[in-house]
Order: sequence, then structure tokens, then C-alpha cells
Amino acid sequence: MIASKFIPLCLAIASFVCQVNVGLAAAESKMSLQQKPFGKTAQGLPVEEFTLANGRGVTVKIVSYGAILTSVQTPDRHGKSGEITLGFDTLEPYLAGHPFFGAVCGRVANRIAGGKFTIDGRTYHLAINNGPNHLHGGNVGFDKAVWQAEPFTEAHAVGVRLTHRSPDGDEGYPGNLAVAVAYTLTDENELKIDYTATTDKATPVNLTNHTYWNLADGGVSDVLKHMLTLNADRYLPVDATLIPTGELKQVAGTPMDFTKPTALGERLNDTPGDPKGYDHCFVLNKADEHSLGLAARVEEPQSGRVMEVYTTEPAIQLYTANFLDGGIHSRGATYGQHHAFCLEAEHYPDAINQPEFPSTLLKPGETYRQTTVHRFSAK
Repeated sequence: MIASKFIPLCLAIASFVCQVNVGLAAAESKMSLQQKPFGKTAQGLPVEEFTLANGRGVTVKIVSYGAILTSVQTPDRHGKSGEITLGFDTLEPYLAGHPFFGAVCGRVANRIAGGKFTIDGRTYHLAINNGPNHLHGGNVGFDKAVWQAEPFTEAHAVGVRLTHRSPDGDEGYPGNLAVAVAYTLTDENELKIDYTATTDKATPVNLTNHTYWNLADGGVSDVLKHMLTLNADRYLPVDATLIPTGELKQVAGTPMDFTKPTALGERLNDTPGDPKGYDHCFVLNKADEHSLGLAARVEEPQSGRVMEVYTTEPAIQLYTANFLDGGIHSRGATYGQHHAFCLEAEHYPDAINQPEFPSTLLKPGETYRQTTVHRFSAK
């Protein structure tokens, strides 16, 4: 009697396992990766484009120039996929100059005061390319390099790994730096970015991705109704040149309070400086500074799209495209002021000059590591 009941149960379990395996195989088969030429630089270096898709409506494009994330398309609440980033579909506009659309910024993202720092008694001088300061790696930073690229496939993911060698003295930085950035798209609608770097001489390293997001329509309209939540009770006040003053200030009672879902435009005009908008670094609430934790959640009410950002970094820079002025046209859109936002996972700006901040100094024998994950959904 027990055996007669047990056999159908086994068959049912076997059938269920078979269905699960078939389902997984189908999911795997929907993952796709395509590679094609994207053009050549003025020096004749070929640039490749990689298209990652997961069969669930998420498509990601990366090019080897600047390790740039050129496009992300995700479904809205009705299942219709659409563009949610600002960028270009051809190489020429990237070569002509752009505000770091989708680029990997380095060696040091964000600003270094006065374009200089001192290591072991020696002062290094960098390019001054943002007022009196150094920004995003200099005049020819990682965003303008042609990276070596290698696509890969996994059981439930596809991706591309890009590598670059920054020589000793590059843009004024010391040491030969070997950098790798891997973009991975999963069948769970996650875009994972893993960074590693090693050096043969002490040097500051602070890498980030500078994608401009607009979850409604990819930059056709502004982002002022996007609802943002930041897991950050403190932020870094800045001086008139956007260098942190060294204070870690509570966000409570200030325009910087995004601890509860808040429209990006609700207090934007109360921010300091001109033009108005956010360009501030927020200190993330993290028990373990190296763990992967939730940093931000953005909801766009019209499309229903949601993006969550997880990172191992101690901070995230919120930028509301304050300096876009309508002079860039792409993908049927005119990119105006506040038509996008950036959430740049990183260490604190100017940390190399402010020893009380978490260190950005990478030494020989050490490995810089960072992981940031963007998780997409709709509601």
C-alpha cells in the first residue's frame, strides 16, 4: 500500500523536476549576446559593440570605447520595453565629446581639489579640467580609452569583460594600473558591474559608472517626478567648487533627505549653488563597509519602472543633469536640464586629500574591488 502511493509520488516529483529543468533550459536559451563593429577612433582603433539580452525584455549595450554603457531597455508596467538611458547609437558623438554618458570614470571619479595630492612626501599634479579641480580622471581619462573586450556566457547570464592598462604617469597619476570591468546581465533582470584594479606603485583609485538614467522615456522629458529613496542618513556638504568640506552632515531637515520616497523635483530649487540641482555625495548606511547593500531605489510613476541600486561602495553621488542645456539631440530626444539623473556608486570625492575619509589609496600587492548591481522591475 505504501509502495503503491510512493511510486506515483516519485513520478510526480520526477515530472516536476523535469519541468523545472526544461524551464531553466528555456530561460537559458533566451539569454543572448551579440558582438559587432561600432566604428573606429581617429587613430584607427576599432571599437566593438556588445548587446546583452535576457529574453525578459531587458537589453543592454556596451561599447569598448570608454567601457561605455550606451543603452539599457527595460519593460514598463504593461510589458513594453523602452530606453531608460541617455546616449548615442553611433560612435561619432562619443568621440566628439559628451558629459560622460554611461562611461567608466577613472582613475579617480568625481573631484580632486586643486588637481593635486601627496603620497609619501611626493606631490603629484593632475589635469585641472573642472574649474580649479580635477574631475573624472582628467582630460583623457578611462572614458576615452579603447578597452580590450571579451564576451562571456554563463548558465543564467551573459556579459562582457573589459580590460585597460593605464601606464605610470597617465594623466599625472603614479604607477602602472591594470583595470578590469565586467558587465553581466542576468535572467533576473539584474545588471551587475564588477570592477578590479592592481598597481605596481601606490596610487588613488575610485571607479564608477556615469550612466544618465530616465526611467520614463530615456530623456525625452525631465525626471522631476521620479521618486527616489536613498539609504543614507548623511551627506557631504561641498564648497563653491563642489569639493567636500570634510563634514558629514545629517540629511534630516535638509533638501538632501531622501530617506523616504521623495520626488526629485520636490526640493530641487532649495539646493545650494547655480544651476539648481543635486550634485552631492551621500554616505550610505552600511554595517559592513565592504558588503553589497541597497543604496537607492527609484520609481517612475507613469511607466511603473523601478530601479534598485546595490553596491559595495561607501557612498553614492546623486547628480540631476544640472548642466544639460538642450544642446544634445539623440534618439528623438533633446537632452535638457534635469532630463536625467545619475547615481554614481563610489568612495568620497577628494578622499586622497582628506585622510578622515575612507581611503582610496591602492598599494602594490592589493586589489581594488567594487561591485554595483542595478535591479530592474515594474509595478
